[in-house]
Amino acid sequence: MSVGEPRAEKIAVVEEVQEKFSTSDAVVLTEYRGLDVPALAALRASLREAGGEYKVYKNTLTRFAIEELGLDLGDLLTGPTAIAFTGEQPDGSAGDPVSLAKALKDFAKANDSLVIKGGLLDQQRLTAEEISNLAEIAPRGVLLAQLAGAMAAPMQQFAALLQALPQNMAYALQALITQSGVSGVSTSEASADEETDAADTADEVAVADEADAEVADEASADDATDTDNKEEE
Repeated sequence: MSVGEPRAEKIAVVEEVQEKFSTSDAVVLTEYRGLDVPALAALRASLREAGGEYKVYKNTLTRFAIEELGLDLGDLLTGPTAIAFTGEQPDGSAGDPVSLAKALKDFAKANDSLVIKGGLLDQQRLTAEEISNLAEIAPRGVLLAQLAGAMAAPMQQFAALLQALPQNMAYALQALITQSGVSGVSTSEASADEETDAADTADEVAVADEADAEVADEASADDATDTDNKEEE
């Protein structure tokens, strides 16, 4: 083995970590201290079913990789750390951040040795609690079906659906909409800048509120007209 090979291997690992952090919709950092080989194998199988993968890298290489990407996650890189990334589901479709979070949360319930430390959703940092909340959202397929039905219904019903979600999960919902597209919106059209996702959701709610006000005004006008007609009679 030549002297240059170890360095080349490290560079390859750093590049792999950077690629996964850059392209994965969701990333969850965990501590797996105490999990034996069969338990780790079971966890990996569970994550594959959820459209994710579970990787172990040296903390030093991971820290170097994410620092170059400008990601502030260094405080999570302590102890034996393994990272879950969204990937592909067994049928070849894209992995689902909600399913990934749910698979990790369910496994952690049965295995105290797995500790969810934090992560990213569309490059936005999430705490362990927020990842736990993310796991409680319905899977993407269910959400998209609900959204499709809501968008075909009056706008105020769509607004009600958004408002019914936990406030700190609004961005997660918008991310799912952006990834998959709804009601004929193409993926390229849906891939808006990440910084405008939350603003777009707020705009939709504001539009819904305006629509509600217009409906109320029309109803009041109709009532006034009916009253005038009765008085003339």
